[in-house]
Amino acid sequence: MTGPDAQTPVVDQILIDIADYVIDGAIDSEAAFATASYCLLDALGCAIAALNSQECVRRLGPLVPGAVLEGGARVPGTAYELDPVRAAFNLGCMVRWLDYNDTWLAAEWGHPSDNLCAILACADYMSRCAGRPVRMREVLTALIKAYEIQGVLGLENSFNSRGLDHVILVRIASCAVAAALLGGDKREIINAVSNAWLDGASLRTYRHAPNTGWRKSWAAADAAARGVQHALLAVAGEPGYPTALSADRWGLSDVLFDGKPLVVRRPYQSYVMENILFKAAFPVEFHAQTAVECALDLHERVHDRLDRIERIELFTQAAATRIIDKTGPLRNPADRDHCLQYAVAAALIFGELTSAHYEDDIANDPRIDVLRRKMSVVEEPAFSRDYLDPDKRSIANRIVIHWSDGRMDRCERHFPLGHRRRRAEAVPLLIDKFKKNLTGRFSPQWIEAMTETILDRERLEGLFADEFMNRWAKSERW
Repeated sequence: MTGPDAQTPVVDQILIDIADYVIDGAIDSEAAFATASYCLLDALGCAIAALNSQECVRRLGPLVPGAVLEGGARVPGTAYELDPVRAAFNLGCMVRWLDYNDTWLAAEWGHPSDNLCAILACADYMSRCAGRPVRMREVLTALIKAYEIQGVLGLENSFNSRGLDHVILVRIASCAVAAALLGGDKREIINAVSNAWLDGASLRTYRHAPNTGWRKSWAAADAAARGVQHALLAVAGEPGYPTALSADRWGLSDVLFDGKPLVVRRPYQSYVMENILFKAAFPVEFHAQTAVECALDLHERVHDRLDRIERIELFTQAAATRIIDKTGPLRNPADRDHCLQYAVAAALIFGELTSAHYEDDIANDPRIDVLRRKMSVVEEPAFSRDYLDPDKRSIANRIVIHWSDGRMDRCERHFPLGHRRRRAEAVPLLIDKFKKNLTGRFSPQWIEAMTETILDRERLEGLFADEFMNRWAKSERW
């Protein structure tokens, strides 16, 4: 590294590695491309379902009324045509809103499908406005690479543990692949990503009591949109900052990590896409997925004798104890879908868990809080170890119900339905979830046709992005 007054400092290796991967990294994994098509299907289904939420819808459209871009990037399920930054925010808000999109768990967790909004916005914009049509094969490739960048950076670098929000990695990944889709070369990608790092990280305040609120549902959209903005600036000539991470005193490592450099030990390939976790059956923060599976299994033994339950023990991983162990009042759906006790109570009582179970009318059922008060959350060390084991990547939970007569019922799950080990079991449910999420917005014939298109990889990959997005635009016939 050269001195602080030098004119040509050495570029941080992390910036170089990301740019090299985005430009030159070859993806030859059939499993990765197959999984990417399921991710596309699932994320768009989640996005359309979010249009049923007025809280989501009121955040959509141009930032300033009337500031549309005729012929610009489309927002699926709407009539909006916007600049790619705002289009990315819109779609990102929709994908993330119901907390039903796919998940990555590591030292830093998050939702790699949050990057889809940046990719589709840039691909549609380039195809419609910039004279460089982008095929869906390139979209899937960008999706794999965005997942990999976000996920590999998250394997050993935790922002959450420092009170910072994980969506910083969405901004980095979206920025990198967006710059490439916009025609940026290696230097421009480095410039863009360096600026994305310089934005630092937002605080996690809005994800935790007493401040849990809607921002957690649009924070990733904001990060992805910011990534697109940096990409657009870079391809227009905005310079970068070569030691954004390593600069003495002022670089990200010194400011946020006490001088410790970010750790990247795994090469960028397609590991993350191949191991992504789907929420195939119900919307809840992923550390609670196996707990809800257990609660649903126990429902028949429990629901008609709730008053005889003395106490409930929830054994879980250390990550869940930090993120979703909540007692006391829960103020809104954004608070409830990140509460382990609430999700388990609702599943035990109703025998199902949908987005509607987080709304006020169901949350006011007094049985839920009665059960919550009987629950204790305990870290199971073996679950925490297996959670961090790269060969297992389990997300285990155990429920033990203690009855007033001294008997016990228990259930334990290690690998959730959306885990790679249960992929074959999950795919039919993902397809069914997609169709249900679109019902009421599109005709049954359209839904079947779109399902077939996405699952037919040869047909999907041959489409241009604007052709694909045009099919999702709001139309009177739907």
